[in-house]
Amino acid sequence: MPRILVIHGAGMNMRGKVQTEIFGPMTLPEYDQRIRGYAGELGLDVEIFHSNIEGEIVNRLYEANERGIDGAIFNPAAFGSGYPALVAAISQVKFPTIEVHISNPIRRGPASQTAAVSHGIVAGFGIAGYELALRGLRDLLAKK
Repeated sequence: MPRILVIHGAGMNMRGKVQTEIFGPMTLPEYDQRIRGYAGELGLDVEIFHSNIEGEIVNRLYEANERGIDGAIFNPAAFGSGYPALVAAISQVKFPTIEVHISNPIRRGPASQTAAVSHGIVAGFGIAGYELALRGLRDLLAKK
């Protein structure tokens, strides 16, 4: 069973509490529950991690690489731009990373720098974006 690391970046713990007009009413634990459901339906094993600290995410990516994780989904949230260590970590790991955004962040500012080193991007589809990313990783990994 492919193992997928799902990483929630800075501020994701505030989902459902602030900016609900952009991101909707779902809280981070509700996201996690839905993601686990999607993964189960697709035959994937997911490990979910959240941090508001860039270094913790960088360490988790490198640690996942050492453990042989098959792929990752990363919602950078506030870490999309100005975080070169995250860009470096994503570009250095052996597994593909799909960047996910609940909304379309380009409508609010410049494109994500971490997206430039990700295998693909899913944006603007709400929580269903995680299912799309999981499905994409599953299909990509099946071709290897």
